[in-house]
Amino acid sequence: MIKIGDKIDDRYRIVSRIATGGMADVYEANDLISKRIVSLKVMKEELMANPDNVARFNNETAAAASLNHPNVVRVYGKGVVEGRPYMANEFIRGQTLRDKLNFSGALPLFETCEVMLQLTAGVDYIHRHGIVHRDLKPDNLFYMSDGTLKISDFGIAAPIGTGNEGDSIQGTIYYCAPEMIMGAPVAIANDIYSMGVIFFELLTGNVPFDGQSVEDVAMKVMRKRFPEASKVVPSVPRSIDRIIIQACRKRPEERYLTAMEMNQAIVKTTSDTGSFKERKGLLRRLFGFK
Repeated sequence: MIKIGDKIDDRYRIVSRIATGGMADVYEANDLISKRIVSLKVMKEELMANPDNVARFNNETAAAASLNHPNVVRVYGKGVVEGRPYMANEFIRGQTLRDKLNFSGALPLFETCEVMLQLTAGVDYIHRHGIVHRDLKPDNLFYMSDGTLKISDFGIAAPIGTGNEGDSIQGTIYYCAPEMIMGAPVAIANDIYSMGVIFFELLTGNVPFDGQSVEDVAMKVMRKRFPEASKVVPSVPRSIDRIIIQACRKRPEERYLTAMEMNQAIVKTTSDTGSFKERKGLLRRLFGFK
């Protein structure tokens, strides 16, 4: 059992246990070599018997370890402690977007656009490194006190173009693109769709499709017309509606081709729409556009 004060691999001194999740226990630790605080994510002992769990944990480490971007949680190192794999991550002082939504119900228009600009920038970087996240959702997005967004949890991330494993749906059904439900190969368009759903949820406080079961939601995702956020929140500009709808087209080839293309569409509408005039100075300071 890992205890406060333990030293892992002669490098990480355990300070406190800060969280426990479905896959791992998370500890705050001091990196005695780099002299920084890290988050030590250690796989739960009871899950070790299932090789699929170990593979998912190791996949997350491998996928994230190669990434270095302001909007992606950094992985600094990995190892094994008490027979369990662990990873040393960037220490995040903040809450998830899910926590934020649970507290506020929805985000204001401008704040939502700030979040989406960061999310699309981070996801574009991930895609340019040949990886599709496949599980983008508010639960996996950390929202720090200074407004910085951090993408986490690469447990089911996969290289672009790889096949879909087995018959099970990969990801969380509310954010799954129709082709993911049908088992299509991994593609950039999968994450584009998920980002459109997140955009809608941040503005309205609700996912676009809900139901009594996974099957019910899946059928709606595949067959029902994607709703407009402005029908829920009338103050949402039509230009924002169009961005969300394009990101969430049923046919993947009709969506934005890249996350950066979606990013630039948000930049354009926040620059041109009257709803954003009073905040242009802050947008310029944060993101550098006029």
